[in-house]
Amino acid sequence: QVRLVESGGGLVQAGGSLRLSCETSGRRFTDYGMGWFRQTPGIEREFVASITSKGELPQFSESVKGRFTISRDDAKKSVYLEMNNLKPEDTAVYYCAFFSKGNYRFESSYDYWGQGTQVTVSS
Repeated sequence: QVRLVESGGGLVQAGGSLRLSCETSGRRFTDYGMGWFRQTPGIEREFVASITSKGELPQFSESVKGRFTISRDDAKKSVYLEMNNLKPEDTAVYYCAFFSKGNYRFESSYDYWGQGTQVTVSS
């Protein structure tokens, strides 16, 4: 059974930082690239960041580039999203997912998803 469990969300003031974690199980973690997406009510899920199976070629959306970093720990089968200088527009539910094939920036390229963790940034 493939599982992804996000944690680390919460309420933070603008300018603050949070570190999201995504712990996985049920798959050989090192075989898969990983991605982070986010969603706000009424809006489609939005690409945030991705990293390859080898921990290379990180990609970021333009809206978070320079503020967020993505990393992975293969021993812990986990992927992380470090979020700095948070803005109210970063408020969303954040999801991690296993990359399957295609373009890392497309939601349809991922096959398993976590349940999400809420991030709220107050102004």
